[in-house]
Amino acid sequence: MKAWLGLLLFALVACLVGIGAGAVPVAPSAVVAALLSPAAPEAAIVRELRLPRVLLGFLVGGGLGVSGAALQALVRNPLADPYLLGISGGAGLAAVVAMALGLGGAGSGAWAVPAAAFAGGLGAVGLVYRLSTVAGRRLDPHLLVLAGVVVSAFTGALMTAVLTLSSAEALRNAFLWLLGGFSSASWRLLAVFTSYAALPLAALFLAPRALDLLSLGEEPAQALGLDAARARRRVYLATSLLTAASVAVCGVIGFVGLVAPHALRGLLGPLHRRLLPAVFLASGGFLVLADTAARTIARPLELPVGAVTALVGVPLFAVLLRRSLR
Repeated sequence: MKAWLGLLLFALVACLVGIGAGAVPVAPSAVVAALLSPAAPEAAIVRELRLPRVLLGFLVGGGLGVSGAALQALVRNPLADPYLLGISGGAGLAAVVAMALGLGGAGSGAWAVPAAAFAGGLGAVGLVYRLSTVAGRRLDPHLLVLAGVVVSAFTGALMTAVLTLSSAEALRNAFLWLLGGFSSASWRLLAVFTSYAALPLAALFLAPRALDLLSLGEEPAQALGLDAARARRRVYLATSLLTAASVAVCGVIGFVGLVAPHALRGLLGPLHRRLLPAVFLASGGFLVLADTAARTIARPLELPVGAVTALVGVPLFAVLLRRSLR
């Protein structure tokens, strides 16, 4: 109970800090007043600029965290992460191609780019899955991370080629988007993300038992009555859609799905009925704080959010990799 109260308090404080911090600092009491009344002095800043940004960051962070926890259970590897498994790279490549073709404008771009990113994410999942399957056998969890790194490198090279051949305006838009960030956050973008992410997020939250059994291995899961192949496909599809939607609205942000699942699994245990909601709260708050740091550390410049998350995620990844080699 104390852990849940702590997570709820962390998420609330992170959101209040995210709303209050910025070029024009807003005191916590003024933030609350603006949220309660549209006539408050800071209501325009809080309601139209910072609230949609904080909500989008929280939902994206929560979705990436849940995706990371589900993938780690699926492949039985604590190093699994949407960014490391190539899903983000595939989604990012498709989104960059869509922008280069002129589909990222104000008209159709709000829906065309996420649709392209989702298709790219699914393609990356299929490629990683194929590379991880040895000689026609079942998925090899030990090769999955390596295959994800290969696919990420491949999609990164293709993105470089597409950006090099793009026009100046498309190059600038795609490059700024690819750095990762929430500077373009709005209520409309929040609605776009929610429409894409609601169904796969609900599917993962409704499958804690399947994730628990998959984390034991395919044969024990089958023995306990789970259709492992079908459950595996559903988890892959849900995590791909969540990751693709995240990439489409804020660019490629890595390591969010790695930090909170690893920390909370030791605190709350491996059962996903408790783990997934906790990871959602912790990852959402973590990304909101990372975004707050990105836009306040070097004011008036805004750092890429992916750079801030990498500063935390890369050392943790190194620690996990070292432990796995022991």
